[in-house]
Amino acid sequence: MLTYNRPQLISRAIQSVLDQTFQQWELLVVHDGPNERTAELMQVWRQRDGRIRYLRREKVGNIAEATNFGLSQARGDYIAILDDDDCWTAPDKLEKQVRFLDERPEYVGCGGGVIVVDRNGNETLRYLKPPEDEQIKRRALFANPMAHSTTVYRRAAIEAQGLYDVTLAGFQDWDVWLKLGQAGKLYNFPEFFVYYTLWEAGGSFRQQRNNTRSALRIVWRHRGAYGGFWLALPLTLLYYAYAHLPSIVHKFSFAFLSRLKKAAFSGRPPH
Repeated sequence: MLTYNRPQLISRAIQSVLDQTFQQWELLVVHDGPNERTAELMQVWRQRDGRIRYLRREKVGNIAEATNFGLSQARGDYIAILDDDDCWTAPDKLEKQVRFLDERPEYVGCGGGVIVVDRNGNETLRYLKPPEDEQIKRRALFANPMAHSTTVYRRAAIEAQGLYDVTLAGFQDWDVWLKLGQAGKLYNFPEFFVYYTLWEAGGSFRQQRNNTRSALRIVWRHRGAYGGFWLALPLTLLYYAYAHLPSIVHKFSFAFLSRLKKAAFSGRPPH
């Protein structure tokens, strides 16, 4: 779990980990930045449960650097990701995913569906990602086929693929899943695993221009491994153009277009 400056939300995320029926976990909270309220909260959580490890990085870096640092400290065979402003919905999430990977060595990772909420916790959309490996990889160049905060993957697989790319300014998780998809099979449970917070202070809203530059690099980088490149490329260029429109346009259209994109590239119609 990466955290930067959202102490008002992190406790909800941590509690959703403690609520899991699968209990053989360690939670690594990687803190970039100066927020002392986060440090105070983590002191309380560490006293409450010794499986929680608080890793504060004095030098602030990007998401990929912070994630790679967390991976270097992890001791488990599997890695589960949870953003500090999201929370898991299902108490048996980890139990199901660990069992799935234990029984299917040909799979390198698995995820699930998403319930999108606003900053007040009001649901705005829910969607499922494509379930089977073939369907996942057919859509892989159009949008990230795995919702990162729902996923569990094999630590050895990501280490073999070179970890997260620190040169990307955004969408580092999309690049990771395209790399993992070349190392083995992927699966998305047809179940909702996370409440995903979409709000104007969130990274998805603030990082649009960085994300679009990264999207172009990612689509080009993986063009030989996945189909649909000649359609994915113009769509990504349109996304790039949109990100450079005046900010007032983004303010009134970002949430709608984000929901539309998620619905368009999900595994089945949203509801």
